[in-house]
Amino acid sequence: MAIKDIIVVTDLNGEQPASQVGVALAAREGAHATGLALAFEPIVPGFIAAPMPADFLQMAHDQAVSAAKKSLEKFDHYVKMAGISGETRTEEMVTGGSLDPVLRQARLTDMIVVGQDNPDDPEPMRELIIEALLFDTGVPVMLVPYISKGEFAPKKVMIAWDGSATCARAVHAAMPMLEKADDVNVVIVDKGKTFVGEPGADIATYLARHNIEVNVQVIANPQVSVSDALLNYVSEQNMDLVVMGGYGTSRFREYILGGATRDILSSMTVPVIMTH
Repeated sequence: MAIKDIIVVTDLNGEQPASQVGVALAAREGAHATGLALAFEPIVPGFIAAPMPADFLQMAHDQAVSAAKKSLEKFDHYVKMAGISGETRTEEMVTGGSLDPVLRQARLTDMIVVGQDNPDDPEPMRELIIEALLFDTGVPVMLVPYISKGEFAPKKVMIAWDGSATCARAVHAAMPMLEKADDVNVVIVDKGKTFVGEPGADIATYLARHNIEVNVQVIANPQVSVSDALLNYVSEQNMDLVVMGGYGTSRFREYILGGATRDILSSMTVPVIMTH
């Protein structure tokens, strides 16, 4: 599917690498980019007996809206520099409250771009927002590492393949980028799993029908975790983009990320396109 509409969750701090990458992706694909800034108002703890002063609440509100406005000004600057179609929106939220306002905005788009949380300069509720976007929108999510320089022209792409439906959806979502890449690597981490036929032959055949040649690499019985094996490959082969499925292991709360997925998101060094 063509990517013609992108929503970028803007950062309230720093240089907004996710905004830069989202705008660069929109420019590559001829897409419309929307910057969505979240204005977080503080929770007033229920155990406080005395009512909070009205001027304090108004000040907190004004500060939240001002931070969101400044982030959108930077996003708008990137849009104008790229010469693309774009717009900005602000959604006011209560810290720790419902994420429905974000999800409603994000469900009708082709790609959601959001930055990895920076532990040295954290964004409010960022990890919960990423989980909700991934598991409750039905839209592919591109996660951008906080160390990113904001450039996005992926020539070398790694597909972390295990044959699952979530991974297949990620491949479909990334097809416009796969078609433009110079080098597509299908990487399979084999920790004793039984494959039907030659590992990776199915996706290689599928992509070949889209005129995409791939190199299939099987990492057999690695002495490290699946996530570390994938991250090592990204580093050693200088990959520019990772495509993979997102997994949840909790039977009761599906948005809880699986271990390998969480490890990738916490340690990634290049953008990751993920679906569920």
